[in-house]
Amino acid sequence: MSVRAFRGAILSVPHDPAHARQTVRHEPDGLLLVEDGIIVARGPYADLAERHPGVAVEALPGLIVPGFIDAHVHYPQMDRIAAHGEQLLDWLDRHIFPAETAFADRAHADRAAALFLGELLRNGTTSALVFPTVHDHSVDALFEAALARDMRIASGKVLMDLGPQGLCDTVKTAREASEALIRKWRGRGRLSYAVTPRFALTSSDAQLQVAGNLIAAHPDVLMHTHLAENERECAAVAARFTDAIDYLDVYDRFGLVGPRSVFAHGIHLSDRACARMAESGSGIAVCPTSNLFLGSGFFDFTRAAAHGVKLGLGTDIGAGTSFSMLHTAGVAYQAALMRGYRLDPFRALYLATAGSAALLHIGDRVGALEVGQEADFVLLDPAATPLLARRTAGATLAETLFALQILGDDRAVARTYIMGQCAWNRDAA
Repeated sequence: MSVRAFRGAILSVPHDPAHARQTVRHEPDGLLLVEDGIIVARGPYADLAERHPGVAVEALPGLIVPGFIDAHVHYPQMDRIAAHGEQLLDWLDRHIFPAETAFADRAHADRAAALFLGELLRNGTTSALVFPTVHDHSVDALFEAALARDMRIASGKVLMDLGPQGLCDTVKTAREASEALIRKWRGRGRLSYAVTPRFALTSSDAQLQVAGNLIAAHPDVLMHTHLAENERECAAVAARFTDAIDYLDVYDRFGLVGPRSVFAHGIHLSDRACARMAESGSGIAVCPTSNLFLGSGFFDFTRAAAHGVKLGLGTDIGAGTSFSMLHTAGVAYQAALMRGYRLDPFRALYLATAGSAALLHIGDRVGALEVGQEADFVLLDPAATPLLARRTAGATLAETLFALQILGDDRAVARTYIMGQCAWNRDAA
């Protein structure tokens, strides 16, 4: 039995501040007791220390928060961050599809997966829902690398039988490969599977139905796709699916809208679609840096909150411009303000942690640093840069958290812990 204790300022937001009271949990001088990777006690140091004599305590100067959970990210697109000049559909054709074609080479996928997971840890991200490519071994490469690092990663082979040459599967191969991958990876380590149609335009009706059948046959998997990201994309979907009420209804007709469905973006949604999402229990991964970079628009937090739609936060690398969930939260604040919504820094932290965990159906395991959860956490340094140090000197907790979101990035992540073990140490890198 391995027991470790960590002392420091501990902060988590277990419940959505938009819908609940008393959501912020903060111990200015707290103790986190971890046994075999699981949190067994949390509370004020003065209360807990005397109950656990003889346990060595590691002091962590800074702010201890739950490990960040990226609710939507593409590991094969990492090499095309900062690809200039296009909105979504042209950007895919010009930059992304050629980059993903390179993943036909397993060795290339292995190298990318290792670098990708290293970037997540360096930025304090301990769990993620990840798009690979259409190639089966792109899933194997990612899962093998995640298993070696004991990370919580959800992913699944991309389905796209209407894709470009080199990235096009079939209805048959989509079904058979997905079934084989589910059998291979289900229940291994901290991994989970996601049925992953790229988006409505890259799958035939028959393949979308295969995706729905897979979800029905495997109720433990997630469904992960894109929805209502770009106005031109929405128009193309409407032109193809003329009988559908709206974009969400396209997915609904194939059984893809349910409590385990995660839709990236959701910028251009009607009240009907938001109400249907709330009714079904599905949710949205909000991706603000990507939405700004591709000129897609600003997510409507007010409308989503009015309908009670579940939300998480995603970097959406590589249209997203940073692996940092701190930076992503800061951009979410700015984007929300463009539509008149003032995103509270505590709600932003919730979206990047417990909110994303709930979206990925891992909220019982991670995201809030509660007793019984896995000890994935991050040590943030409010004095990581001279400007941050000056801005946070004497600041309140809310001011410090907001400054970290607006001014912070990977430099503010001093350490990242996986199951109570240090997986990234800025000072040792």
